[in-house]
Amino acid sequence: MIWYFRQLAAGLACLLALPAFAQQAEAPIQALLVEYGDIIAKSSRKTIGPAIDALANSGLPQAQTVLERWQAKEMWRNKETGLFVFAEEVDRDTLRIFDFNDEGEIGIAPDDDFKQLKPNSGIRGMIGAALVQFQLIDPDPELRATALDAIERDPEESHLTALRATAQGEGNPVLAARKERLERLLTIRFGETDDERIAAIRSFEGDLGVDARATLNPLVATSVVVSATPLGGAEIKRIIEPGSEALPRSDAYALLVDAEMAPPLVSREDKRVALVANIEDGQVAGIEVAALGTEAARDMAYAALAATGKVEPVAEETEIEKTLQTFLFYERYTGASPAVALAAADVLSGIETKVAWNQMADLGLDALSLASIYFLAAIGLAITFGVMGVINMAHGEFIMMGAYTGYVVQLFVTDYTLSILIALPLAFAVTFSAGVAMERLVIRWLYHRPLETLLATFGISIALQQIAKNIFGTQARPLTAPGWLDGSLVFNDIVSISYIRIAIFVLALLFLALFLFVMNRTRLGLEVRAVTQNPRMAASMGINPDKINMLTFGFGSGIAGIAGVAIGLYAKVTSEMGADYIVQAFMTVVVGGVGNIWGTLLGASLVGTLQKGIEWLNPSNTLAAQTYMILFIILFIQFRPRGIIALKGRAAEA
Repeated sequence: MIWYFRQLAAGLACLLALPAFAQQAEAPIQALLVEYGDIIAKSSRKTIGPAIDALANSGLPQAQTVLERWQAKEMWRNKETGLFVFAEEVDRDTLRIFDFNDEGEIGIAPDDDFKQLKPNSGIRGMIGAALVQFQLIDPDPELRATALDAIERDPEESHLTALRATAQGEGNPVLAARKERLERLLTIRFGETDDERIAAIRSFEGDLGVDARATLNPLVATSVVVSATPLGGAEIKRIIEPGSEALPRSDAYALLVDAEMAPPLVSREDKRVALVANIEDGQVAGIEVAALGTEAARDMAYAALAATGKVEPVAEETEIEKTLQTFLFYERYTGASPAVALAAADVLSGIETKVAWNQMADLGLDALSLASIYFLAAIGLAITFGVMGVINMAHGEFIMMGAYTGYVVQLFVTDYTLSILIALPLAFAVTFSAGVAMERLVIRWLYHRPLETLLATFGISIALQQIAKNIFGTQARPLTAPGWLDGSLVFNDIVSISYIRIAIFVLALLFLALFLFVMNRTRLGLEVRAVTQNPRMAASMGINPDKINMLTFGFGSGIAGIAGVAIGLYAKVTSEMGADYIVQAFMTVVVGGVGNIWGTLLGASLVGTLQKGIEWLNPSNTLAAQTYMILFIILFIQFRPRGIIALKGRAAEA
């Protein structure tokens, strides 16, 4: 009984809605939907395009609503009248229907009278592309930006008209620039005339944007054609010689075979199969099977079969060469008309030149950044090695200790900026103390005994690594940079550098200035230089070389700790991280000149530039880059054993 009254109520509501339906049928949007009604109802991706285009290009204000409702599967069609509405389900059997013309409610109706349109994902994607032009004029700038993102991902010819119509009235300067650029890119692809496309192409001269190169590259696409007579015309890019890198002989002959200008090549296996298939009475073309034990005999038998027409004739090597010399091979533009292709090629040539220069600049920034890291890692070693002549193989572990100090500080101080400010002096204090302890307990007993010093410090480095593993484990620990160091300084689509690397570079400069101040403007620096140049004379002047050695070793170790904090922001913090830099640090010191800060700076620049240059030449093998770099350093030392800037005094005599 309840169901009966519900159906009766729905029927009465439907009768009351009939005048609204009649009025709806007169609306222009409804007339357009009815015109394409059968195509819309069929919902086939192959045939739906005209209906979507008609709605998108109708200029009717209701078109956007229709497309949005259709995409959301909220559009229904009346089975009797063929009219379209959008609806929401009241219950399982009833719909509340709305008019597309004014979005007003028509009434309640049973869903049996309507068919829901459920476009598949492909059709929804096509509707989404059509909706872009409406989103371009949406008051919300985020929606307009989203529409531009959609156009960049999947541009269509219809988007060009929409961009041109909305670019002039765009109030947001950032979005206006994006629209103007996209309009030029789409003009290159979909412009009506060659002159229009060429003008858009010329506007990108010297542009380093990846999107510009991605748009221009298809225009200069070429294919190889073969002809028995000379060809001319602007579409011909160049003549290609068979056997060149651009056209191997096999590819050239394959073109002739495809064009039916030459007989096909026959492989040895194909010959064998053909010979087996033509065995008659123990013979092949009159030749005994027993005599076919050599390739020459089989070739002779195959040629005899070809003479009788039983197999395809095979081209011999001399014939192949003669055939290739008979024809001309051309590379022809196929991506666009000749005028457009030539303009694109000219602009791309200029862009590629500019790209090459910018790649060199980017490589230089990478080398400078790597050099600053090596300088930080080596500056403490330069002090200890230069002043004391001690080969400290545990220097990398002081870098590791500094990085772990920064990690521990961040466990207690969650403000990353404040934690770094605390970690830098604390890392210096920790590693300074460790360096002093190491000098007092081990190094002081091994002066002027380099081999024993090397072995002892190497053992200490292993012990420190194991202690770090026992405390922190083997898993890499995070040393998080402050938020203001996130991202990169971007100059263009090719040249950029991360803010962390910039910070490390600035820190390296600060340490350079600090070192120069300490060594040239303080009493400690004066005493260190005196001990470096002549320890006996310094002792006779009242300087305690033993104390200076202790402070110098501690100072160098402290700087290594600060370098560890900086490097930890860029690299992983593990117990082995010091080993990743100890070799480069020693190379930096030796190449620059032992004990000279300017030599260390030059050595870091040389090593960093050399490593980045080799990696650029062989990007797939960084291990090979380091191997070549070490070989170069060995050769360099053979010609200049004291480094770029040789130091006089004890370091020079060591």
